[in-house]
Amino acid sequence: MKFLKVSFIFFSLIFLSGCLQSTALLGPSMTVATTGNILQAGFQYGANTAIKNETGKDTLEHLQDAVESQSKSHKFKKNFTDLVEKKFELTRQKLKLN
Repeated sequence: MKFLKVSFIFFSLIFLSGCLQSTALLGPSMTVATTGNILQAGFQYGANTAIKNETGKDTLEHLQDAVESQSKSHKFKKNFTDLVEKKFELTRQKLKLN
């Protein structure tokens, strides 16, 4: 019975994953179902709609772009820091030899 439930959930996620972005009321309806707070669901729907109108992207797409730009910036800083540390180490080694 447990295997049947797990397989049902797994196949449901596979087949319904394409529909997730196009259903605008999925998030707010889940909020109402879990918390029972209709006001919070209304604010969530309004925020999602405002983000879509402002950026032209869904909330998840906008979040994904923000995270990617942050990670690119973080990678650049890390690479630059590593380069500077290597140069300092090489300079120290050269100064110790002289």
